[in-house]
Amino acid sequence: MATTLLKIEELINGAYMLRNLTVPELVEEAIQNGEGVLTKDGALSVSTGAFTGRSPKDKFVVQDEVSNNLVDWGKVNQPIAEEKFSALLDKVLDHLEKKDKLYYLEASAGADEHYTLPVRAITEYAWHSLFAKQLFLREWPTKGAFDPFTVIYAPSYKADPAVDGTNSETFILVSFAKRTILIGGTEYGGEIKKSIFSVMNFLLPEQNVLSMHCSANVNDTNETALFFGLSGTGKTTLSADPERHLIGDDEHGWSPDGVFNIEGGCYAKTINLSRENEPQIYDAIRFGSLIENVVLNEDRTPDYKNISLTENTRAAYPIEFIDNAMLPSRAGHPNTIVFLTADAYGVLPPISKLTKEQAMYHFLSGYTSKLAGTERGVTEPQATFSTCFGSPFLPLAPERYADMLGKLIEQHDVDVYLVNTGWTGGAYGEGSRMKLAYTRAMVNAAVNGQLRDVETKKHDIFNVEIPVAIEGVPSNVLNPRDTWSDPARYDVEAKALAMKFKENFTRFTKASESVIAAGPLVI
Repeated sequence: MATTLLKIEELINGAYMLRNLTVPELVEEAIQNGEGVLTKDGALSVSTGAFTGRSPKDKFVVQDEVSNNLVDWGKVNQPIAEEKFSALLDKVLDHLEKKDKLYYLEASAGADEHYTLPVRAITEYAWHSLFAKQLFLREWPTKGAFDPFTVIYAPSYKADPAVDGTNSETFILVSFAKRTILIGGTEYGGEIKKSIFSVMNFLLPEQNVLSMHCSANVNDTNETALFFGLSGTGKTTLSADPERHLIGDDEHGWSPDGVFNIEGGCYAKTINLSRENEPQIYDAIRFGSLIENVVLNEDRTPDYKNISLTENTRAAYPIEFIDNAMLPSRAGHPNTIVFLTADAYGVLPPISKLTKEQAMYHFLSGYTSKLAGTERGVTEPQATFSTCFGSPFLPLAPERYADMLGKLIEQHDVDVYLVNTGWTGGAYGEGSRMKLAYTRAMVNAAVNGQLRDVETKKHDIFNVEIPVAIEGVPSNVLNPRDTWSDPARYDVEAKALAMKFKENFTRFTKASESVIAAGPLVI
């Protein structure tokens, strides 16, 4: 492997390697290479080809002396042998050496210098280098907490599954021992971002830092709030609050000193984006930003309603493009945690106050719903559980992250809420989506501490406490059973979802009895 590592250094120092280009230089390179075009507002518009999202079935972790006894091996963390990794890396390096030019970037992850990871990115495309430059922190640390990780991205190289040990021509391989990430066979930019996040999810807990898939904001008096939630739950929308400062939109660490952003940029969904509904995100898309798979009109204005390429249209931009961003991206310990779910069955309360054990239960569950029509074959709402609201990116056993969260909640006396941004008055197709104004009123009351001591009523099935009254929200909305025309049918549907929770939770064999007992009650 020493020979291969030497080849990486030779590649970096080769005459054809363009090193640490500026944003304008990378934009010019991308346009000259035919990788993208400028929109009317100056953002670089690119297409990611056949892959318009991540390819989780093609991600592997190299099984070696570092990972072997720590990684939670399985469908998420598929093992691949060191020999296969080394052989494929050699092939990719030989492939890249034949290119006329490549792009090299030095950046970092982790806004707290005590937990900073230096990141080196070698990319075949200029726009991937721009993506990394805008999504990571744009400084090479003078005293990083960890040794550098190198990302090698060769989208034009396709693996041979029969020889290379991959599942397809696409591959995302992470080697903790060699501190190298190897990506090929896909052009989707998010693979760069999420691979480094997976690395931080491995490194940070070993430093007594909880890594989290969440957004975060803070007010002027340093009261911090965290927002966990899967796609479509409103995580980005609800954390982008003009009255609060954005710490980050997706990845954070919680250390003994407080919360810090792992990234230096944002990667926001743009489907149906408008200045009226999300002005901060809309105005951040300008020169220096990237948009992926967004259809452009003849005058090069983006058509954010057009999903002919994919529903997963995205924008990547540095966090400085958000007017009220917190810089540096650090704040104190959280006062409030919000778990967001979009329950399409219409049975979860719109807001519930959780105990520490209930917080650990719902953190491990990571529940939301897939809606009919969003995926091929999905004809009715389906319950989806993603551990810790980020299962694809967790190399360690999920209980480890949950135990850390429970200890931090107790240590810092954090208020935790489960907020349902989904349906009320019936399931999807019968009821209606919870009004955004009501959800904002509930979330604002939660993060401002107004719900800490309010009167609550226990939900007999979901085993959580529901506030009796919240200013700006009709009282009948707070108890979902009251919104159904047929309360008896509500009970049936609520018990059915509760049973799904319990069935899903059977896989957490290391969870304590008190955490298991904190889940829904099925009578």
